[in-house]
Amino acid sequence: MAFQSINPSTDALVKNYSNTSWNDALSIVEKTYRIFQEWSETSFQIRANHLRKMAEVLQIQKNSLAELMAIEMGKPLLQGMAEIEKCAWVCEYYAEHGERFMTPELVSSDGQKSYIAFRPLGIILAIMPWNFPFWQVIRFLAPAVMAGNGALLKHAPNVTGCALAIKRIFNESGFPHELFDVVLLETEQISQLIEHPLIQGVTLTGSVRAGQAVAAQAGKFLKKTVMELGGSDAYIVLEDADIELAAEACVNSRLINSGQSCIAAKRFLVVESVYQRFEELLIEKMKNKTIGDPLKGAFDLGPLARKDLRDTLHEQVEKSVRQGAKVRLGGAIPQGTGAFYHPTVLTGVKPGMTVFEEETFGPVASIISVRSCFHS
Repeated sequence: MAFQSINPSTDALVKNYSNTSWNDALSIVEKTYRIFQEWSETSFQIRANHLRKMAEVLQIQKNSLAELMAIEMGKPLLQGMAEIEKCAWVCEYYAEHGERFMTPELVSSDGQKSYIAFRPLGIILAIMPWNFPFWQVIRFLAPAVMAGNGALLKHAPNVTGCALAIKRIFNESGFPHELFDVVLLETEQISQLIEHPLIQGVTLTGSVRAGQAVAAQAGKFLKKTVMELGGSDAYIVLEDADIELAAEACVNSRLINSGQSCIAAKRFLVVESVYQRFEELLIEKMKNKTIGDPLKGAFDLGPLARKDLRDTLHEQVEKSVRQGAKVRLGGAIPQGTGAFYHPTVLTGVKPGMTVFEEETFGPVASIISVRSCFHS
């Protein structure tokens, strides 16, 4: 079964990618481990030089990489360019500070001399999402290789082009080619990969359910893990807030990456004394945001990454309305092609409603009126 990249603005097939066979995946692991053994003995200066080169390559290719993100997952171009700039920054950061982070730390003990030493682990497996297809990968990859590790990437299938672009950029930056590689495996095969004795750590960004599955498998085989899972962040607006500024900040925080961010603002808890003004401003500012194909204009929002994700978001909105929430803006699937969803504002939201209890991964804002910051 091939992985497919589909343009979420047009529904057009971008490209089919053949899966990595299990035998090929095992071969990749073994090659990465052999190169890791050599890499782990290189100097910090050599590692830092390659990271600085990677930052340079990212900056040079910033426009084309932003366009690739727009095509594969719908990110507005300016946001895509900002993502690449952030990736370049993190490469430069670890190039500058990595050696200091790895310096042994002397500690007091009963021994004549005691210290904490930092040594490479081996191969780190990264299971990464589509919403920030370059940043999520490079923010793990830069410190991992600076610390002397090897790395494998299992990326989200719909951004396979981005995954392969990262591999190409890594190679162009002078790193040993097999120190980092991409495996195009089905989700069911990942547990087997985690089990592999040459995989020493796993990092995942994704849903709570995915985190539970990976943590269980990693724990079974005593593999170290680092995870960033979903959330439903609440913004609290108190009566002494600058309401105009608060509404602007809340809208920008809610709509970043078309609302598809783990740390985006999602629920707005507003005290009664300023609720009405906040609601008016939020609706007005959400209404003025533009939406469209990122390749056809400088829109504030692009489509959601996939139609099934858009449909799930709409189901959450409809279920919440049946539970008593009111749609003050948006709340309907636009006609035409693409996975678009207009900015939506729900009011009358209360605990127990779907949009209160679940993460909404898209441009849906829920406003909750509270009597104070301590009592709803």
